[in-house]
Amino acid sequence: MNRVQPKKSLGQHFLRDAAIAQRIAGTLTGEGYDSVLEIGPGTGILTGFLLKRGFADFRVVEIDHESVDYLHEHFPDLTNILTGDFLAMDLDHYFPGRMGVTGNFPYNISTQILFKVLKHREKVVEVTGMLQKEVAERICAGPGSKTYGILSVLLQAYYTTEYLFTVPEHVFVPPPRVKSGVIRLRRNRVAQLDCDEVLFFRVVKACFNQRRKTLRNSVRSAFELTNYEYDELGLRPEQLSVDQFVRLTNWIESNRVLSE
Repeated sequence: MNRVQPKKSLGQHFLRDAAIAQRIAGTLTGEGYDSVLEIGPGTGILTGFLLKRGFADFRVVEIDHESVDYLHEHFPDLTNILTGDFLAMDLDHYFPGRMGVTGNFPYNISTQILFKVLKHREKVVEVTGMLQKEVAERICAGPGSKTYGILSVLLQAYYTTEYLFTVPEHVFVPPPRVKSGVIRLRRNRVAQLDCDEVLFFRVVKACFNQRRKTLRNSVRSAFELTNYEYDELGLRPEQLSVDQFVRLTNWIESNRVLSE
């Protein structure tokens, strides 16, 4: 097999610039974990450079059977090729310890990949990879930015986020319509937020689902409270830091109607 056809249904855009692939492979620090999982290796341009890094436990997961056959043929040293969907993958089964995740993430599931990472935040200590530039910028945006949103807050609650570099459209086959961005997430020292974490997720999502409204309107729509007198309810969600969302969560919890 000499070629794999990119499939639109899988969001495949194959990187063809080896220098960029080598640069992405170098974004993993390898600190605090021995296992690395590459998501969606495709034709393996990134895989080859990751193999050279010599990680003790390196695996790839690929949903496209045509790509899997190609990898088997062109990377005989790659013995841990997992065929399947990362989103449905039981990480605990394959990776009992801590791990790093990397890849040229398909645009159509990049957000879902990161939400799965959040669910396994005690296991996944580092994430690096390429995704749509707009999403990459949103992840790393700070309070006050127009791109600051749900992903920004939830990921920054548990990870240090870095926007590393931009990748142009013409280095892919087929070229995407937008630029890509490479990011790195490193697990921070927050073992648990100083609030009810399930409620925290709900509060953040409720506030940003009506981002043009003030927090007072968003909170009133989502929660039945005994009062709505809180100093920061006149702000909009993009103005609040992670710590401010934690405090808002605690205030909502202490003022919720019990039947709510």
